[in-house]
Amino acid sequence: MKISIGSDHAGFLYKEAIIAHLNKAGHEVTDYGTHSADSTDYPLYVIPAAEAVARKEVDRGIVLGGSGNGEAIAANKVKGVRCALCWSHETAELCRRHNNANVISIGERTIPLTLALEIVDIWLQTPFESGRHERRVAELAAYEDGAGVSGMVALLERKTTL
Repeated sequence: MKISIGSDHAGFLYKEAIIAHLNKAGHEVTDYGTHSADSTDYPLYVIPAAEAVARKEVDRGIVLGGSGNGEAIAANKVKGVRCALCWSHETAELCRRHNNANVISIGERTIPLTLALEIVDIWLQTPFESGRHERRVAELAAYEDGAGVSGMVALLERKTTL
């Protein structure tokens, strides 16, 4: 699988460990930086990693920071990205199974490295469940495309009358 990755200084150590972990598992990783633990701004690295997912240059993306919150917010600014902040096995599984998350965010200051690596593995291995969840992901895409809430409701009404 092709995976993009980006972090600020507060996620740098986990980013490096995750890259090594993914390479060992046979994945192709594109590193958007940062390339040191020197203080920097996360949007500069997270947004390009998310854009690679949106352009379908990679299959999935991983973004990291101190808490992962700002990174998730930044990634979700990119049209076509569904980034979930993950801090447990369950959040990693459910964001894939129910939300078809194509990017995850992890906070280096919030969980141990071993858990971060387990989260990455679970997220990569979990399939999207589709079914009722597919409709919800489609509603998000419709909103993102400018349909507004009324367009989301219209999409729901069309699907229920088919």
